Amino acid sequence: MTDDRTPPPAPWWSKPEGDAWGAPTSTAPYGETTAFGTAPYGSAPYGSTGQQTEPLPPAWGYPTDTIGDQQPAKPKRSRAALATVGSALAVALVAGGGAGYVAGRSSDDGNGSLLDPSASLGTGASTSQTLNRAPDSVAGIAAKVLQNVVNISVSSPTGSGTGSGVVIRSDGYVLTNNHVVESAASGGRVTVSFNGAESVEVPATIVGRDPDTDLAVIKVSTSKQLAAAALGQSRNLVVGDPVIAIGSPLGLAGTVTTGIISALNRTPQVPSEGGGKQFLFNAIQTDAAINPGNSGGPLVDAKGQVIGINSAIATLGGPDGSGSIGIGFAIPIDEARSVAEELIRTGKATHPAIGVQALTSSVEQGGRAGALVRSVVPGAPAAAAGIQGGDIITEVDGTEIRSVDELIIAIREHKVGDTVTLTFYRNDARMTAKATLQDNTGD
Repeated sequence: MTDDRTPPPAPWWSKPEGDAWGAPTSTAPYGETTAFGTAPYGSAPYGSTGQQTEPLPPAWGYPTDTIGDQQPAKPKRSRAALATVGSALAVALVAGGGAGYVAGRSSDDGNGSLLDPSASLGTGASTSQTLNRAPDSVAGIAAKVLQNVVNISVSSPTGSGTGSGVVIRSDGYVLTNNHVVESAASGGRVTVSFNGAESVEVPATIVGRDPDTDLAVIKVSTSKQLAAAALGQSRNLVVGDPVIAIGSPLGLAGTVTTGIISALNRTPQVPSEGGGKQFLFNAIQTDAAINPGNSGGPLVDAKGQVIGINSAIATLGGPDGSGSIGIGFAIPIDEARSVAEELIRTGKATHPAIGVQALTSSVEQGGRAGALVRSVVPGAPAAAAGIQGGDIITEVDGTEIRSVDELIIAIREHKVGDTVTLTFYRNDARMTAKATLQDNTGD
């Protein structure tokens, strides 16, 4: 149960009491004591149950450059400017090597014994040979998937920014995050470029956006056939599976990072389109480095199949804490695929709901594990199925439900119009009922 001093927030499919079909306005999932805890938001690291030990509190955000920050548009760095950055790095290394050489000479006895005029370290492998990488190696997978990734630039009266996207259809459809393109939804401009041709930008049009899941689809204005990514399945992932993240962090196109799946079914809270907060349900957590500009890019498995869309990162907060600390989140491709299909077909996405307000019930808190129904929306699927306040939902189509988050995830795996079987307890009596899912907008 949540802290009795504050009322539990409404779930994603319902607004606070009085209007039960909108987006969440809460600051913590129902009854969660391990994800953000019951302390004020941001006062302890994700999953912490003790006192804060870090000098700076954690923060959660989107890994974008300037999108949504309401900042003036920044001039793009030219390729020459990028080359200067690389040169500065190279100069620093050379300078370090030069200092070591001078120190070596200063200890010489003066007879030149430290020098060898005939020194040769060999040439190694023949430079004329092409080194082939195994298709299932990181290099092999990267070479394949880089063809499917685009760099997205957005400009609007409120600012500019960059992000990433993944080609999902050869006729130009690209999947990305809503927060990457949202600032261009009203009078802005979206362009994409491709790895290896960053200087050539191609216009793109927003096909549809879904703020609830932070997903969007854009279409590139080109007559050329694009290389579409292979979409995998996220439902079969396990913790420890190797993954690769690809995108344009800080505008550095074609960046590849590796890691593993650190956890599954996370529910990080991130900024919403209206300036508030919302949840990313069922997110994949990874330690593959994700930084500003990676948003919308693919997280791929060892087969090179897209299993997630990189969307959010955890940071330590503060002015210098916006980079990767090894905690990133991706939207599972199973959900992203379904939303993308709807956006391409109709321009908008639906979100199945049963129409209840609930909180998490657990054995540790003296109850039965499941989603404890606080109230039911009149005329909603749950009401038609006979669900009442006080019931504890424990299964959806045979899938065990131990929290409100798990109830949301189980419902989201279906489509509007699907009929599901709800198993619930009323007092100590086990009961079942069928509910036909409706769109959570209440349309």
